[in-house]
Amino acid sequence: MPWSNQSGGGGGPWGGGGNNGNNNGGGGGPWGGGGGNNRPPNNNGGGGQGGGQPPDLDEIIRQGQDKLKKAMPGGGGFNAATGLIGLVVVAGLYLTQAFYTVQEDELGVELLFGKPKQEVSTAGLHFHLWPIERYEIVQTSEKQINVGSSARASSVGLMLSGDQNIVDVTFSVLYQVVAPNDYLFNVSDPEGMVRQVAESAMREVVGKRPADDALRNDRDGIAEEVRSITQSTLESYGTGIQVNGLKLEDVAPPREVADSFDEVQRAEQNEDQFIEEANRYSNRVLGAARGEAAQILEDAAAYKSRVVEEAKGEAQRFISVYDEYAKAPEVTRKRLFLETMEKVLGDANKVIVEQGQGQGVVPYLPLPEINKRRTPAPATSTQGAN
Repeated sequence: MPWSNQSGGGGGPWGGGGNNGNNNGGGGGPWGGGGGNNRPPNNNGGGGQGGGQPPDLDEIIRQGQDKLKKAMPGGGGFNAATGLIGLVVVAGLYLTQAFYTVQEDELGVELLFGKPKQEVSTAGLHFHLWPIERYEIVQTSEKQINVGSSARASSVGLMLSGDQNIVDVTFSVLYQVVAPNDYLFNVSDPEGMVRQVAESAMREVVGKRPADDALRNDRDGIAEEVRSITQSTLESYGTGIQVNGLKLEDVAPPREVADSFDEVQRAEQNEDQFIEEANRYSNRVLGAARGEAAQILEDAAAYKSRVVEEAKGEAQRFISVYDEYAKAPEVTRKRLFLETMEKVLGDANKVIVEQGQGQGVVPYLPLPEINKRRTPAPATSTQGAN
């Protein structure tokens, strides 16, 4: 061994000393000074070689293991406890990977060796066989996509209408996921698919209608038609998406001709205003004319009824007089004469005096009546006299 002192006398690296079995030689090693019976620690002796030996590293490790085993519960169960701890750690790691949670606005899809299952995981805690199975989570809350140019400097939303005009259309699409399997694995970019399909449908619908429909006349009808076309197209692609609504946010002419469009709009508004005023005047005049015509008709009907009733009354009176005349002709003739004369002379401003009855009658000139009937002379001005 390199640490042995085989030359006798002197001493090796641990100092001098004899070469006897009891280490009684002279000189001292690192474990003592002199050649007595001092030995290095952990040296189990034996004769043969003299001098001290360094500590054995393997022996130190072995003794440390023995002490640790004695300190563990149950004596020498250190290996079993370590294995149990490792098993617990592995089991905890597996459980953290095997369980997953799905929120209220989410749906989960499990995949076995990369192939999706037909079952859909709803809200709650779920277990899957990790690592041969994995899962995907899909948001089912309603989402919105804006299509078109929000800035008029962009030409994204420019569309050709059916009457060869150009309009700039900006609209929004509201959609949500209803079939997560189709949404995850049938289309690589579902949001881009919704955007492209909705824009294509909008161009189709606007291209078949006049520009006024998109500007103000039938915006709701256009939005519903575009939504229907978008939904049917997405269903044919198997995207698993449901379009809940579509709204036209803004429709305007291109900025290069916006002023001309505004002038046309103002002219059309003025035209509508004049037409409305003319209609109001027409209704007012026509209503007055109809009311006057109805009044005339009512007066005519009343006059007709009155004349007819008077005629009937005169006829009835004549018949009653005739009946009386047939009974007593002389009396009836005299009565008719007296009644007629009473009616004729009753309103006359004359006094008739029969012959032979005028004794004591003084002629009278009605001067008050003459003065009343005389036309008053015009009044003369008195300013000159003053």
